[in-house]
Amino acid sequence: CQYLWFRFFLSFLAVLLPCVLSFNVDDKNGETFNGPLEDMFGYSVQQFENSEGKWVLIGSPLAGQPAKRTGDVYKCRVGQGPNPRCIKLELPENTTIPNLHEVKENMTMGTTLVTNPQGGFLACGPQYGYMCGQQTYISGVCTNVSSTFQVLNSFAPAVQECAKELDIVMVLDGSNSIWPWTSIIDFLVKFLKNIEIGVGIVSYGEEVTHNVNLSQFDTTQSLLAKVKKLPQQTGFKTMTALGIDTARKEAFTVERGARPGVKKVMIIVTDGESHDFYNLDKVIKECEEDDIERFGIAVLGDYNRNNRSIKEVKKFIEEIQSISSDPVGDHFFNVSDEFALLNIVDALGSRIFALEATSGNYTSSFEMEMSQAGFSAHTSKEGVMLGAVGGTVVPLNADFQDPLDERKESLAGYVGYAVQSASTPNGELYITGAPRYNHTGRVIVYKLDGEIITVTQVLKGEQIGSYFGSVLQTVDVDQDSYTDILLVGAPMFMGPEREEQGQVYVYKLNEKGLFEHQTTLKPDNQTCCTSAHSNGCTIININGPCGARFGTAIAEVSDLDLDGNRDVAIGAPLENDHKGAVYVYHGAKKTIKEKYVQRIPGPGDGVKTKFFGQSIHGVMDLNGDGIIDITIGGLGGASLFWSKDVAELYANMTFDPNKINLQQPSEDCVLGERATVCVKTRVCFSYSVKSEKDHTNLGTAIKYNLTLDSLRAKSRAAFVNPDDKSERKVQVTANIIDALCLEHSFANLDFRDPIMISLEFGLAEDTGPVLDGDLPTSLNKTIPLVDCGSDDKCIADLSLKAVNNFPILSSLVIKANKEKFHVLITIRNSQDNAYNTKVMLSFTENINYVKVKANDKVCSLNNTKVECAVGYPFLKSNVEEVFEILFEVNPAHVWKEIQINVTATRYSKPWHMKEDHIIVKEGEQYPSIFNHTSVIGEEVKIIYMVRPTYCRPCHIRDLINPLKINNNNTHTINPKKETLSVFLVGCKDHPCKSFVCSIPHVNNSQVNVTFRVWKPTFIKAEFSSLHMIVNATLENLNTDLFVLSATNYARDVKIQVSKEALGGIPLWIIIVSILIGLLILALVIFALWKVCVCLQPSVCLCLQGTNNRLYIGSSQIEQ
Repeated sequence: CQYLWFRFFLSFLAVLLPCVLSFNVDDKNGETFNGPLEDMFGYSVQQFENSEGKWVLIGSPLAGQPAKRTGDVYKCRVGQGPNPRCIKLELPENTTIPNLHEVKENMTMGTTLVTNPQGGFLACGPQYGYMCGQQTYISGVCTNVSSTFQVLNSFAPAVQECAKELDIVMVLDGSNSIWPWTSIIDFLVKFLKNIEIGVGIVSYGEEVTHNVNLSQFDTTQSLLAKVKKLPQQTGFKTMTALGIDTARKEAFTVERGARPGVKKVMIIVTDGESHDFYNLDKVIKECEEDDIERFGIAVLGDYNRNNRSIKEVKKFIEEIQSISSDPVGDHFFNVSDEFALLNIVDALGSRIFALEATSGNYTSSFEMEMSQAGFSAHTSKEGVMLGAVGGTVVPLNADFQDPLDERKESLAGYVGYAVQSASTPNGELYITGAPRYNHTGRVIVYKLDGEIITVTQVLKGEQIGSYFGSVLQTVDVDQDSYTDILLVGAPMFMGPEREEQGQVYVYKLNEKGLFEHQTTLKPDNQTCCTSAHSNGCTIININGPCGARFGTAIAEVSDLDLDGNRDVAIGAPLENDHKGAVYVYHGAKKTIKEKYVQRIPGPGDGVKTKFFGQSIHGVMDLNGDGIIDITIGGLGGASLFWSKDVAELYANMTFDPNKINLQQPSEDCVLGERATVCVKTRVCFSYSVKSEKDHTNLGTAIKYNLTLDSLRAKSRAAFVNPDDKSERKVQVTANIIDALCLEHSFANLDFRDPIMISLEFGLAEDTGPVLDGDLPTSLNKTIPLVDCGSDDKCIADLSLKAVNNFPILSSLVIKANKEKFHVLITIRNSQDNAYNTKVMLSFTENINYVKVKANDKVCSLNNTKVECAVGYPFLKSNVEEVFEILFEVNPAHVWKEIQINVTATRYSKPWHMKEDHIIVKEGEQYPSIFNHTSVIGEEVKIIYMVRPTYCRPCHIRDLINPLKINNNNTHTINPKKETLSVFLVGCKDHPCKSFVCSIPHVNNSQVNVTFRVWKPTFIKAEFSSLHMIVNATLENLNTDLFVLSATNYARDVKIQVSKEALGGIPLWIIIVSILIGLLILALVIFALWKVCVCLQPSVCLCLQGTNNRLYIGSSQIEQ
């Protein structure tokens, strides 16, 4: 039955699940606006309203292909029918910044769209650029558009004027070592043709010549004509200090065309160490005093041609570096030869032009030269915030950076990729994202006090490359004018299979004005079905990368479900093979619910229209039904979805009669030719909608299912129909305006236990409102069964007896093989039927429940409690039931007593109780014979080490004659050594040491005793083996618990200690060794007799038989 009910319950959930996951955004009806995919039509969307009607604004950042690709914004009127037409606003043509050489190609107008609360909207093109000379700077531009789609004004906050306030003097080394001079001419031509400011040229060798003055030429062409004919200065010396000093004193004078107050720049080109190096320090110091910016170029051609040493090259480079301004890395160049000068023209030009926009004595580069202002935008209480990923949110401030050594990292972090603001009781907080900072991304929270920026908090990403902080959204959930949460997107967060699943971090704003991480939202897991990952895939993805990119767009949506809380929509444009999807989360209690309530799949095909969820906006009612609608953009199109009204449907169910008396069947209620009890079921509904629109005259259809005995696979009741068909389930569809009540009758088929009636209800049509997802859509009620006579009052009289089989008048000894006992329970009902009668036993932990000895009884065990049903479903009148409960001793708990509580209960309160509660209590002694050591307790290991601490002499005379009787004739006998071969040592004849160990109440205990034998004592003793006896005795201190067997309380252990035999050499070996030694001595004597005897070092006398010869040196004399 439980299994069948489980299957029924799953089927019920399967019916309800689509209702739960599909909420009030109608994803089947709405309007779709299509445009060119290659123009990125749909990249941004905004809902808009003016006097002409309601519109959807759609950004197309690459519109205008293939020529200029300036981008643009389209206006699409709502309600045009199945094929709506969108009109391009031609914003790039009407967007201009005066006095600039504008570059509108690839300006990506429409990347950012923000509606103006005062009317109109703001459109930005972050790739808008302008030129300073030959250099192009990407500053970004935004355009204010009125409510009638007219351009009001354009502004580019990051634009910096191209000031021509530089005087450049080039100081050229013209000595003979420069070769070929034409390479210098080519370098000058390439460099000067991009310059529209004053330039002077000074060349030097042994002397200095002014070749070109600063104001000598009006056009670049005339300057180049002069330069092409510039002669080489020549000379055998390189007087670099002289050339620099002359240029400082004379070239930057008014007479030679210098302009007062204009930044001075000097470019020094030389190929060797100066002959007047001793003057360099003084000359450079004077240049610093005159605020002359210096660029040094070291030409290594002469050094390479003459194979100069590395030391000489290094010395030359150090000299030119000392001439260059700080930082040296930005002001020093070195080239391998004169020809390589052409390679540094662009780099040198960029650094020179970077000085054009600076003023005063500072020489830093443009801070906003590639800022792309308008990459992100947000309307706050203080005005409009613009993000500039190439610069910052506002002009760069040190508070946005970590220490100076992280300056470059901070600039590369894309600060301003996203911007938001948060309203708090203590003022406005401003928030910006830097998704590439430290590769993991971060979010900066700061305050503005005039121009003073104070960073209050930094939130850090956790995964490299996740783009944490690329999307930001603050939400005032309860609409009290204060921000409740901040959502931070990390759309490229990698999943377990290295797919870009993405996730969104939810931060709650606390009372201190700090954001605390609350939860992390994740999409449905997207399986990558590619050629490399195709396990379990039915369709292979044709697009890459794989994943969801959940969090690419996050939008605050104005109360979709009409509960007074703002909601949130999150885009996942890569889902479903780039078709895309959007997740909707409802707001609740100053935050949002962790589980999404609806997932809206992309309507596109993933080819012509893709990335649904790239942009989201939902703040207006566009069809006039009083409910906020939502607009979702992708690439190639945008869709407008209508939101449905939210209905509240409440249900109630009553019964007549409200309980079934089995002794009062009705003659009018016959089922299966048998009189039974019929029950009328009254089902009532109340209906309302949440919107302000008047629905009093509009009805809606509801449907409900009424199921009898829903907990069982086979019902014991059936509905009574006019056509005499018996069914357990009815399905009804009816129209309701405000309230509706209907009645159904059913009859019982048997009388075993109470019957549950289940009601499942909902709306019949999908086109109308949707039910509030927080309200129940089912109702379960139970009708109790009674069999209590005509007075309808159950008066039961239960009597309970419980007896154990413990031996009487003797203590109980539980052996290992006889450790079970039983309790005999007798329960009797003397009056009306007792429904749901149960016997409950609770017992102490020193016994375990084994089973119930009755085939018709079902008992359930819960720790130390047993519950048994008696006479299910009821114990009839004047019926007695007897059964046994079997227990066994639990040796893990050693207690003196066993206690069992037995209680009888029934469905309702009894009229009279007699012996309903019994305590079975009996003293018990535990086993004295154990068949296994596991019954005793856990093993315990104890090790003792015994050592003698000192030696003490023994005086025998004091022991023999302690009273000194007849002390005159005493004498001391030397003790004799013990010669026993085997010696027995025991506690009966020798003194022993003893100790006591307490054994805890466990199943098995083990005591290990370790001692050491004192070797010197036994080495001196005259025995070969020693037997030591160790005695162990078990004592029972609590005789109430244990009865010990007389044969099991003592143990003796005999230990044998043997000495090793003393080492020695056998006598026969000694005799043989002596004889061998004498023999060797004799042989030596004999050998000496045979050989020569040396009388002196140079004279030897040898005797050989009777012939005597004398050898002296090498002569021989015979006698």
